[in-house]
Amino acid sequence: MSTQQLDFSDIAPYEDDVFHEKMKTLVKDPGFLHAINYIMPADDVQPLLEDLLKIENKYDFQHQVMFPFLEMLVKTTTSGISLGGVKYYNPALNYVFITNHRDIVLDASFLNLAFMRRNMPVTEVAIGNNLLVFDWINDLVRLNKSFIVKRNTGLREGLLAAKKLSAYIHHDILEKHESVWIAQREGRAKDSSDRTQESLVKMLALSGEGSFMNRLKEVNLMPVSISYEYDPNDYLKAKEFLMKRRDPNFKKSQRDDLFSMETGLLQFKGRVHFQLTPRINTKIDQLGEFPDNNTSAKYVGCLIDQAIHRSYEIFPINYIAFDMLHRVERFHSKYTSEQRVEAENYFNSQLDKVEVDDLTSEEREFMLEMMLVMYANPLKNKLKTILGGME
Repeated sequence: MSTQQLDFSDIAPYEDDVFHEKMKTLVKDPGFLHAINYIMPADDVQPLLEDLLKIENKYDFQHQVMFPFLEMLVKTTTSGISLGGVKYYNPALNYVFITNHRDIVLDASFLNLAFMRRNMPVTEVAIGNNLLVFDWINDLVRLNKSFIVKRNTGLREGLLAAKKLSAYIHHDILEKHESVWIAQREGRAKDSSDRTQESLVKMLALSGEGSFMNRLKEVNLMPVSISYEYDPNDYLKAKEFLMKRRDPNFKKSQRDDLFSMETGLLQFKGRVHFQLTPRINTKIDQLGEFPDNNTSAKYVGCLIDQAIHRSYEIFPINYIAFDMLHRVERFHSKYTSEQRVEAENYFNSQLDKVEVDDLTSEEREFMLEMMLVMYANPLKNKLKTILGGME
């Protein structure tokens, strides 16, 4: 069956013929208005709402509204974003750009901004329905070329949702001629040790023609390595590690998730780099076929991991964190004594933001260790990949 015959209306981005009606609903929503008033000067809100009502399609929305908004975020919350590996991009093809996951909102947004700056087509973006906690967020992301990944379903419903998602992604690549962004796993790696979820690889192969490997080759998987100099959520992740240490059953609240999104969006990130790597079709051919899909997914996941790990941009803070964590001076030539002091002050100032009852000095030391692990792991994984398992 052609994927054109399937109904994707519950997960796909909104079509342009309903764009204006959806936008009219969005600009009246109290939650959306509250969010806009929170992040924008009061005098700019009404002109923005009026401008939104003049927009008729997703392309204009992205280029007239999202592009300048993201440029403003880059200017105010980063030291600049950069894009490498463009030579691997073939404009005649469409890709599934599969990346490590650092920021809930900005990984895909900043990548698309980097594409827009080079007049490259932007991607459709996979977003989990667990983040769509309000109807207005659902509307906003689908007006902004996002499609929905349904999570927290029962087993049977989950399989049906995975099949439909896979069919939609193949439909995007082969019939709509759109590229797709998707994270390599559900949720961020809290310790920044990025690993591809095998179930995600298997999902991508549920649709398409031929063998498991051929179905993956249909969507042109291109790993993209994302590196943030600073993670604004590092102290929140350290706090979560501590809360789970105190109570293994600890679960973050919806409010915690929203605060993480807000923190990642608005706080300082330093330099941000995206590195495109070659699509993995040739390496899939070199792997050959395996007797079972689990083994196939495992090896394809390793190909994605190796490409991402090899391509990290390593900043001074990563070298410093490694040396502090292991109490060595292995990488002292990679940073100055001033940068070392700045990093130590940064770690302490981030830990000062943690609010928990009855925090002991030993627990603070534990959170510092976890923060150092977060910043050291990209370097450790890059070394392992480049040196073939050696550290």
